[in-house]
Amino acid sequence: MLIRANLLNMAKLSIKGLIESALSFGRTLDSDYPPLQQFFVVMEHCLKHGLRVKKSFLGFNKSLWGPLELVEKLCPEAAEISASVRDLPGLKTPLGRARAWLRLALMQKRLADYLRLLITRKDLLSDFYENSALMLEEEGAVIVGLLVGLNVIDANLCVKGEDLDSQVGVIDFSMYLKNDIDDYRSEERNSQIASILDQKNYVEELNRQLNEIFLLSCVQLAIAKNNIIKLQEENQQLRSENSLILLKAQQQLEVTQGDVSVERDTYKQSRQGLDEMYNEAQRQLKEECQLRQDVENELVVQVSMKQEMELAMKLLEKDIHEKQDTLIGLRHQLDEVKAINVEMYQKMQSSDDEMKKKNNMISRLEEKTNQITATMKQLEQRLQEAERHRTSAEEGTRRFKLDFANKADSLQRQIENRERQLQQLETDLKIEREWRQTLQNDLDRERDTVSQLSTEALQINGLKKEFHRLQDENIQLKTICEDQEQALEELGSKLSESKMKIEDIKEANKALQGGQVWLKDKEASHCKLCEKEFSISRRKHHCRNCGEIFCNSCSDNELPLPASPKPVRVCDTCHALLLQRCSSNPT
Repeated sequence: MLIRANLLNMAKLSIKGLIESALSFGRTLDSDYPPLQQFFVVMEHCLKHGLRVKKSFLGFNKSLWGPLELVEKLCPEAAEISASVRDLPGLKTPLGRARAWLRLALMQKRLADYLRLLITRKDLLSDFYENSALMLEEEGAVIVGLLVGLNVIDANLCVKGEDLDSQVGVIDFSMYLKNDIDDYRSEERNSQIASILDQKNYVEELNRQLNEIFLLSCVQLAIAKNNIIKLQEENQQLRSENSLILLKAQQQLEVTQGDVSVERDTYKQSRQGLDEMYNEAQRQLKEECQLRQDVENELVVQVSMKQEMELAMKLLEKDIHEKQDTLIGLRHQLDEVKAINVEMYQKMQSSDDEMKKKNNMISRLEEKTNQITATMKQLEQRLQEAERHRTSAEEGTRRFKLDFANKADSLQRQIENRERQLQQLETDLKIEREWRQTLQNDLDRERDTVSQLSTEALQINGLKKEFHRLQDENIQLKTICEDQEQALEELGSKLSESKMKIEDIKEANKALQGGQVWLKDKEASHCKLCEKEFSISRRKHHCRNCGEIFCNSCSDNELPLPASPKPVRVCDTCHALLLQRCSSNPT
């Protein structure tokens, strides 16, 4: 228990000292930086506490590399670090690999995240650590929480050239012995670190919101791709149906060519109907090709929008990296937030453009549905005409049976042929009805797509409202910041006025001692010589000879007076008079 407490205190001291020194002497650290070396030594001691000893052929082994390898299984992102550690040529021992892993994780700013995942799986850590180990107790969670503060530090470590296998981990306690002045400085640094961490959290929150907006746009792009795939499948189905219709029409033509000359008139009429159906199918095929071309153009537009979004995300990442280097100045951060707001406004405009494009697509789909309904009406009219032809054919067969009932053999064959033709006409009617049903299904699908696009438009409106809400919050934060700046300016002006009053009181006391008449500060608002108005930058100064009030430029002279042997401040006129007196009366 005492060892764990000591290790926890050493971890606190090393992390605190590393953050303070990095912020005061430069945040980009290298491998030779002493506080960074001591931090790795302390982390190595913390990870070694309570580590089980494993037997091997060469003897007893106590290695850190075993539990650190588990992070690769718990978090797939850590696989890159483990692979790069294994590929390093100069590492021969597991301890050297563990040290290289800690340095690479710190460079990626993911050391706290990886160790947090590791301490949550105590069932896996129990194979490597004793029950009383630091990593299995509350001290390990406290240390992992402290490691989050290291994300404000940038480290540039050369792991490949270091001899990590033979390093000796000894803690240097002299770095943590401080006096009262260092404690006072540490309090100021703690306040600076707290403000910087708050600013960093605010920037990370803005980054998270922008990532959510980017993910929503990616989801919308995926939905549009799915719609395009569905339209392509429907286009293929229509092509297959058109090919079937063409094959059936050709079969009907071949069958009808062997009919009798008496029924050629009816055959010509049916042929005209089939030609019209073929022309209509060709026209619909052209329309579907045009639709496919429109959908492909929209896909190209969506892909270009995705590339623009990726470019914007890269620019945002670059901007965030630059902001992490300039988080010390609060005024500079406000300027960066304004730039982010401008980018968000541009993205809102891009989302408005996308919504307009989707509305245009909805109008196009509605026009397509109207066209499909018109074709359905035409097909219904053709179906009625086919039914009329069938009724006329049935009447002709009935008359034929009544007139030529005595002719058994020859006329029976003709009747059978006509019955076959009737069956063929009925099959044609069935095919037309099936085609009508498929067109109705296509119409239903188009209506579903229209409803989906309308829901997407509603979602875009919701995103717009959310952006307006965020913009209002940003305006409120700006007003709060401006009020705080105004309050600071007022405090500075009051402080300067109090300092001026103290100096005036001192000068008045000196004047009383010398017996001179001093002009009060309230009675003078302008310089007596240059007549410029006094302000915070242009302060008031008394002449020690005449007692009048002047500005700094008009009273920037010093001469000894009889009342004071030391040189004191005098105005330009008194300075000239005193010099004349000295020249006329040298004694």
